[in-house]
Amino acid sequence: MKKTFFFLSVLSISATALFSSFISVDNAINGTSSNPPNEFEILLNYLETNNAFVDGESLPIVMADEVKKNMKNPKFHVIDIRNEGWFEYGHIKNAANVKAEDLLTYFESTINPVDYDKIVLVCYSGQSAAYYSSLLKIAGYNNVYSMKWGMSSWREDFADNAWNKNIKNEYATKLEITEKSTPEKGSYPILSTGKTEAKEILKARLETLFATPYKDFIIKSTDVFENLTNYYVINYWKEDKCTGHIPGALHFQPDAISFTNDLLTLPANQKIVVYESTGQKAAYMVAYLNILGYDTSNLAYGANSFMNEILKEKDSDAFSKKEINMFPVIE
Repeated sequence: MKKTFFFLSVLSISATALFSSFISVDNAINGTSSNPPNEFEILLNYLETNNAFVDGESLPIVMADEVKKNMKNPKFHVIDIRNEGWFEYGHIKNAANVKAEDLLTYFESTINPVDYDKIVLVCYSGQSAAYYSSLLKIAGYNNVYSMKWGMSSWREDFADNAWNKNIKNEYATKLEITEKSTPEKGSYPILSTGKTEAKEILKARLETLFATPYKDFIIKSTDVFENLTNYYVINYWKEDKCTGHIPGALHFQPDAISFTNDLLTLPANQKIVVYESTGQKAAYMVAYLNILGYDTSNLAYGANSFMNEILKEKDSDAFSKKEINMFPVIE
């Protein structure tokens, strides 16, 4: 009886091992695994290796006068991502009107991006253009730029629709000087595109973000100041230009970020808000973090939305009438 029991036990163990080996072989054949690859690490390593990271002091942002000087330049292509109504109201000569969600397809199928020295994205304020320029830069299009201040810098009526009605000072007295200490590294976002190759993971993330309206990534300063505990705030500003910051904000030096270290201290389970003076440099960082799966938003109109007068006093990227031109448009 003991021999029979022993024999059955061995047979059961052998069958289990054999069945497990079949599963392992089947997984190998079908490219699956009980331990799926870490998509976040694969993507982060790829982006860093290919220099697709954000350097806050050398971002591809151009001024309106450069765009105007190149309106007849065939090597200079302007893409206006505003809605059709505003485009018809007035746009830059020879500009193409492309919906933001169609940009990736436009670059892949409609134009040959290498035919141009510069491709400039234009929007209302400069923020959404900077965000999508960052996504396109991460996608490998290194000749993409955004126009500073958007169409608000082109003509006054455009500025009245965007910047002029959003520059405020109501929270200028609620700023802090003491910096928040950098936390320890924590968990990072879990990406689940189902892809195993870095380029495939990146492609899937890009498609997801281009399909998501930019308004989903904008937070107003009122929301942040009135609900500070709801957000993890990053002050993405050079120290010599920063005059106080939102209470509790963590300071990231744009030209001194170590993504391997600094990035991994960010929370994977909390809304992150990035800001600097205009919100346009921050938009580049927001796009990068969102590609990696962080839940990141931009502060609408940057620090100009709560301390415009102080920025004017410090001559630190404050929006004012001197930023507005009176350039011609096609109506």
